[in-house]
Amino acid sequence: MVVIAVLAAMLFSSFLTNDNWNFPFAFEIMQQSPVIEGLWKGTIFGTVGAMIVGIGLGILLAVMRLSANPVLRGVAFVYTWFFRAIPRYVLLVLLGTGLVFLYPVFDIGVPFGQQLAGALGLEGDLTFAQFDYRSLSSTIWVGIVGLGLSEAAYMAEIARAGILSVDKGQSEAAQALGMPPGKTMRRIVLPQAMRVIVPPTGNETIAMVKDTSLLIAVPVIVELFYQSYQFGQRTFQIMPGIVAATLWYLIVCSILMVGQSYLERYFGRGFGAVPKKTQQKLTKIGADH
Repeated sequence: MVVIAVLAAMLFSSFLTNDNWNFPFAFEIMQQSPVIEGLWKGTIFGTVGAMIVGIGLGILLAVMRLSANPVLRGVAFVYTWFFRAIPRYVLLVLLGTGLVFLYPVFDIGVPFGQQLAGALGLEGDLTFAQFDYRSLSSTIWVGIVGLGLSEAAYMAEIARAGILSVDKGQSEAAQALGMPPGKTMRRIVLPQAMRVIVPPTGNETIAMVKDTSLLIAVPVIVELFYQSYQFGQRTFQIMPGIVAATLWYLIVCSILMVGQSYLERYFGRGFGAVPKKTQQKLTKIGADH
C-alpha cells in the first residue's frame, strides 16, 4: 500500500509540475470537429460494424464446429485457425493494400471462363459482372470487414464454449417435444448459453474499440487516434494529442463496461442465486437451531 501511495503521488506530482502534459490543450483537441468525426465514424461505427460481423459469423462458425457434418466442422476449424493466426494489422494491410494489387477488379462469372469459352467456341470469358475493388479499398467498410472477419474466429470459440455449457438434456427435451434443431438452438440453447457468452463478448467489444486504431493500415484516416495525433504533430505538442485520444478511449470503454455489467446481471439471473423465500426459510431454521 505504501508503494502504491508513493507511485500515485509521483504521478499526480508529474501532472501538476510537468508542463509537457498540457491538459488544457488536450481538452481543446478532444473537442475539435475532425477528432469528434473520427470518434463517431472510425471508432464507434467501426466497432459496432465489426462486432455485428464478428458475432453473427462467429455464432454460425460455432454451430458448424459442433455439427455432425465433417465438412462443416473442417471449414469452421480452418477458418478459426487462419484468422486467429493472422495479426489484425497484417490482415488490414492485406485487405486495404494487398488485394488491390492482386484483384483491382473482381470478375464475377464462371471459373476458368476464358478457357471454357474458347473450348466451346464462344466469345468473351463468361463474366457476368465486375466489381471495382479499388474504389472500396480505402474505406471504412474494408476496415469493418477485416476486423469483423478476425473477430469472428474468436467469437466462434466463445460461442462454442457457451453452447457446450448448456446441458444436453435441454436439447433432448426440446427434440422430444418435436422442436426442430434450428428452433432448439435459437429458443432453448442460445438463451441459456448467453450467461457464458456475454462476459467475454463484452471484453472483445472493449478490445475492438482499441483495435479500431489499426484502421490506419487500410488506410482509413477518419479515426480517433489518427486525428488526435495529427493535431499534436501539427502543433509540435505530441503528448496532448495522445492524451486527448486516451481520454476518449477511457470514456467510451467505461460506458461499455457499465453496459457489460448490466448485461451480465440480466443474463445471469437465476444462476447460483438462492430465492428470497428459501433464504428466509434457511434463516429461520438456523435461528431455531
